[in-house]
Amino acid sequence: MGKNDVDSSNRYVNDLRRFDFTNGKVMQLRGRLLPFTLAAAFLVIAGLIGNFSLQAASEDIILLVAASVIGGYMALNIGANDVANNMGPAVGGKVLTVTTAVLIAAFFESAGAMLAGGDVVKTVAKGIINPDGVVSVNSFQILMLSALLAAALWVNLATFLNAPVSTTHSIVGGVMGGGIAAAGFGLVNWVTMSKIAAS
Repeated sequence: MGKNDVDSSNRYVNDLRRFDFTNGKVMQLRGRLLPFTLAAAFLVIAGLIGNFSLQAASEDIILLVAASVIGGYMALNIGANDVANNMGPAVGGKVLTVTTAVLIAAFFESAGAMLAGGDVVKTVAKGIINPDGVVSVNSFQILMLSALLAAALWVNLATFLNAPVSTTHSIVGGVMGGGIAAAGFGLVNWVTMSKIAAS
C-alpha cells in the first residue's frame, strides 16, 4: 500500500466522520424543532378553524382568531403539564404502552370536556367576576382573552421549569386578576372564589 493510498484512505475516513457528525447534528436539531413545528402547525389550524367556524362580524374576526390561537396555546400547555401526571405511572410501570396511554387520555379528556365543560365555562365566564353593567362587552372580551394568555404563559413557564402548577388555579387567578385590573375588587364574586379555594 502506497503513501497515496494511505492519504486517500485517511481523507475518506475523515470525510465519513465529518458526515456522521453533521448528520448527527441535523438529527439533533430536527428532534428539537419538531415539537415546535407541530405546535405552530396546531396553532395555525386552530386559528383557521376559529376564523371559518363562526360567522362573526369583520371587526370580531381578529379577536376570534386571537382567541382560537391563544386557546390552542393554552390547550398545548395543559397537555404538556398534565400528561406526565396522567400517563407517567401507567407508562413508567409498563402497564400501558405510550400509544395506548395517549389514546385513552385523548378519549377521556375529550369526554370530560364535552360532558362537564359547560359547567366549567359558566363558572369561569360568569361565576368568578360579575361584569354586568360594570364592564363593557368589548372590555370583557379583552379581559377574558388576557386572562387566558396570562394563564397559558404561566403554565408554560412552570412546565418549562418543572414546577408544580395547577392549570385550573392559573385560569381562575387570571380571570380574577383581570377583573380586579378592569374594575376593582368589587367585581370579584368572593363566595365563588372561596368555594374554588376550598375545593
